[in-house]
Amino acid sequence: MRSRPGDAGYDLCCLHAFELAPGEAAKVPTGLALAIPPGVAGLVLPRSGLAARFRVTVVNAPGLIDPNYRGEVCVLLQNLGSDLFAAQAGDRVAQLLLVPFWAPEMSLVNELPESGDDRGDGGFGSSGVRPAERR
Repeated sequence: MRSRPGDAGYDLCCLHAFELAPGEAAKVPTGLALAIPPGVAGLVLPRSGLAARFRVTVVNAPGLIDPNYRGEVCVLLQNLGSDLFAAQAGDRVAQLLLVPFWAPEMSLVNELPESGDDRGDGGFGSSGVRPAERR
C-alpha cells in the first residue's frame, strides 16, 4: 500500500510491536511475502520521517529483494538516536521501491578499455573538490 496516489514507495509495516534501545538493531518482520516480476528488484529504504524524528534507519539501506525471493520481507532497523524507539503493530517502518534492473552476462578480462577521460582508476574524490564546494 502507498500513503498517497503517485507515491513511488510502498509502505512496509511491522507485524508486531517492538522497541529499539539507542544503538540497538533488530530484524523486524512485516508479515508480507510477495512475488516480484522478473527484471524487477525491490529496494527496502528508510522512512524519512523515522530518520528525521527518531534517527531510526534501515541498517543495510537499501536492502535488496531479488525477484526470485519468496520468503517474508523483514526490515533490518537500527536506532541511531539517543532515546528508546517504540513501534506498535502495523506502524510503517520502511518503504519498498520496485525498480527495473539490467543484469548482463559478465566475463573476466585481463584489461579494461579506456574510460574516455583522465579519470581512469581514480576512486573517491579523484575528480577533486573546488574550495567553494567544501562548505
